[in-house]
Amino acid sequence: MKKLTAILLLATALSAPGLAYAKDATLAIQTASYQGPPAYLAVYLAKPDGSYDSTLWVAGGRSSYYRHLRGWIRGISNTNERIDGITGASVGSGRTIEVGITIADALIDAGYTIHVDSAVEGGAENRDDVVLPLNSATSGQVVAGNGYVAALRVTF
Repeated sequence: MKKLTAILLLATALSAPGLAYAKDATLAIQTASYQGPPAYLAVYLAKPDGSYDSTLWVAGGRSSYYRHLRGWIRGISNTNERIDGITGASVGSGRTIEVGITIADALIDAGYTIHVDSAVEGGAENRDDVVLPLNSATSGQVVAGNGYVAALRVTF
């Protein structure tokens, strides 16, 4: 029994620190005012070399329109990543949506960037509508978008 307890304590001690090295963060995305249907958005991380890392959140319920989120779909197409549970409804004109995410501490101040691609059915497609460096200095700052995203703020 003592041996089993020792093994369980050791396993907990080795795995618990990995759980503690992540930050809860909030993405706040405000869409621009425009005419047309709600926007599809893909929010994802890129590595320091600019290549795709992982998906943080996707807005838009019809996956047939995801192909219009070109930067994100190009990155995700080379992975087996599942996006179940990190998707939500598309975002209407002039609306603000806040989403809770978790970011590993090791990615902050390590050259990673947060990208938002946007598209509207029958409208423009905006690869890198917003790009925000993932660092301590940008936490809480508002960054303007170039397309359907008026502003992005990430707070951690």
